[in-house]
Amino acid sequence: MKKLSILKNPKELWKIILINIILLFAFLELGSLAWYFSKYKEFFYTREKVAETNQEDKKENNENFNASAKAMGINLAGIRLEDSVIERLHPYFGYVQKPGPDFREGFKYNAAGFISPYDYPYQKKTENQYIIGVFGGSVASNYSIYEIQNQILENKLKQLPEFKDQEFIILSFATGGYKQPQQLILLNYFLSIGQTFDMVINIDGFNEVALAEANNENNIDIMMPSTNHVIPLTNIANNSLSIKSIKAMLKINDSKNKLKDALETLDKCQVAYCYSLTSIYVQNLATTYRKNVKIFDSERKKAAQQAAGETEASIVYFYAQSPELEESELYETMAEHWKKTSIMMQQIATNNQILYFHILQPNQYYPTNRVYSETEKKIAFAPDTPFQAATELGYPVLLSNIDDLKDNDVNIFNGVNILDNAQEMVYIDTCCHYTEAGEKILSEYVASSIFNWLREKQQGRGQKEES
Repeated sequence: MKKLSILKNPKELWKIILINIILLFAFLELGSLAWYFSKYKEFFYTREKVAETNQEDKKENNENFNASAKAMGINLAGIRLEDSVIERLHPYFGYVQKPGPDFREGFKYNAAGFISPYDYPYQKKTENQYIIGVFGGSVASNYSIYEIQNQILENKLKQLPEFKDQEFIILSFATGGYKQPQQLILLNYFLSIGQTFDMVINIDGFNEVALAEANNENNIDIMMPSTNHVIPLTNIANNSLSIKSIKAMLKINDSKNKLKDALETLDKCQVAYCYSLTSIYVQNLATTYRKNVKIFDSERKKAAQQAAGETEASIVYFYAQSPELEESELYETMAEHWKKTSIMMQQIATNNQILYFHILQPNQYYPTNRVYSETEKKIAFAPDTPFQAATELGYPVLLSNIDDLKDNDVNIFNGVNILDNAQEMVYIDTCCHYTEAGEKILSEYVASSIFNWLREKQQGRGQKEES
């Protein structure tokens, strides 16, 4: 009867419902706070956030999505959240980016397939324009964007009298996954079609070691373009995707779309139970994504082996490399090619009255004196990445060739330690890319290295004239 009387009194009924909702929320929140603390060893409401993540660009920038997720303790290593395949096969360079607009104001993927405010070949508009070409992989591409936006090299060089009235034009010929000899081929090609340069900056090292290992594993010559980038494109060109591959691709695309939405929701969670439930959902989506990627990769490797072993079955030809190179031979061969191609770039630049500078980029997997915070460790390292072994084994071999490069008049600067003293986080993913603080350090290092070299040359000329 008492229950019936409550039903007859709507105010009492709503009060009981409201109390139960509040209690349910309280229990969910307390449970979620306990779950968060047990998982991350910190209190949810005082957690450390990723200050370096550019919130405005997050919807467009896969690297920022990964950085944000890693800071939340969610490993999205290897998950690309772009909406579609952004690379296109190129008859000379291996591949380039799909021409079209870019989310950064003032930039586009030009007709040549490189991110830049300009079309190529770029012709000088005035005599005082000074053209700098940037070559390399994604780190070099990001450097060129940062330099255009911040003019660190320009401001440094304008301290020298000969650069005081110059207008600096930065042209990027760098794309994610590029490695030698792509930089050498690009320089030769664009010079042949009339592109002029006053200075060339080549920033590389990591792709040479990491992607040589990937090519070797697929029995493709290590000097060929990255199989990680080209094989998926050639499979499409060959129409060789199996039904299993196509189904996996559709599921991967569905997971990516859901992951982007879930990560945006996760980032906006103000209470612990929202965070915990969404976090579990994201982890499940990531697991589903990786499961289908494994299926796709398995099919891709079958196609890669076919492309290497039975070239007549493919419309895209690769130099096969069989048998697979042993570890020591692999990195020695890679480093020798790296050295030769840089020397050739130096010689070509000299013959065309171009200044050439080569920067060996820093990477988290090459051990230095840098001390990482717990938050940055979550972002910068993955325990199962192939990059670690490749970098640890390959970088010392690159470093052993620096003296030979200098003896051959290559202006090479070893940047592997430049991030050691940074107090801020400098890495945004488990590959090789930098936060804004890291980009600034790299840009300042490049600017100072080139400035000091030019000033020493200037002082040397002055001393000769006096004598």
